[in-house]
Amino acid sequence: MTESVKTEWIDEELANLKQSGLFTNIRTLSSPQGAWLMVDNQRVLNFCSNNYLGLANHPRLAEAAQDAIRHYGIGPAAVRTIAGTMDIHLELERRLAVFKGVEASITFQSGFNANLAAIPALVGKEDVIYSDELNHASIIDGCRLSRAKILRYAHCDPDDLRKQIEASQDAGFGRALIITDGVFSMDGDVAPLDKLYEIAREYDYMLMVDDAHGEGVLGKGGRGIVDHFDLHGKVDIEVGTLSKAFGVVGGVVAGSQRIVDWLRQRGRPFLFSSAMTVPDVAACLAAIDLLEESSELVDRLWGNTDYFKREMQALGFDTGLSTTPITPIMLGEAPLAQKFSRRLFEEGLFAMAIGFPTVPRGKARIRVMISASHSREDLNQGLDVFKKVGHELGVI
Repeated sequence: MTESVKTEWIDEELANLKQSGLFTNIRTLSSPQGAWLMVDNQRVLNFCSNNYLGLANHPRLAEAAQDAIRHYGIGPAAVRTIAGTMDIHLELERRLAVFKGVEASITFQSGFNANLAAIPALVGKEDVIYSDELNHASIIDGCRLSRAKILRYAHCDPDDLRKQIEASQDAGFGRALIITDGVFSMDGDVAPLDKLYEIAREYDYMLMVDDAHGEGVLGKGGRGIVDHFDLHGKVDIEVGTLSKAFGVVGGVVAGSQRIVDWLRQRGRPFLFSSAMTVPDVAACLAAIDLLEESSELVDRLWGNTDYFKREMQALGFDTGLSTTPITPIMLGEAPLAQKFSRRLFEEGLFAMAIGFPTVPRGKARIRVMISASHSREDLNQGLDVFKKVGHELGVI
């Protein structure tokens, strides 16, 4: 079989994606992250990065990374269990545990890897997972890898979770794990973690939250959803990322010393993939310093969020169910969202269209990500562009 024949199905699938408006054109940046970017050689207002606090190009993070390189080099060149654990890895884990108000933490190469490590280490093929139907892809993949039975409950619906639990009580499962995102990345709504905790406590099930979009955003000084609901010591597993509000890259699992010790023995991305690089670790430590010193950046983020949402709604845009800086501009069908995104870019605003399969069919949107790095002038300029394109395409 020739190469062209055995892979011609890919050409057909790609053609179908393009025809249906679901093909993703990946743009290229040639500048640091910030309120403004150089994208495909055009200077544009940035409304789609996860750089919540503007730390991705913060001088203190860059300086910390450079200093660490001079002292430690760049790469650890080994997995953590052989020759890849440096003292700065342990310091980052200690600082993250203090920041999150838990006994211990363990770091990974990404938030995705943190979920792939934690879930299969905690449950197996004789066990059951109760998972919110809109959980992130990394949770879904971690659940699949565990081989546990996956029972989905209706989005952010504790009553349906209870129904799923009651209906499966006689199935003979061993361990049970309830999993939810903290802040849902496409809709910007917050999980009812306090109510989920009550259910987990009632049935004595493990409770896990992925707080990727809550860290640096929710809670006192950005300490996350557990702090937001004052559930310290009550959520068994808190997964997070260092790639969004922290402005760097990496993942973390925080919780009891017992769980962290177990993940050091059985978390496969910890055991079989090289450790976080030196500059990443040092930059994350600098980010914690900034967050512990002041809530200024978090406060600015929320001020920008409240202003932008209020003005967008006044223009007549549908911002969905969001109660966080994630601001979906609901448009319906993917072709319209793709066209809207292209027109925004032509007008100097970078905001990507999100469609199926990332979100359900008929719920395509422009997802706006507000940042502390935006000035009021930036936000007003963005509002003017949205107003112009919205009228042009008959959205408002």
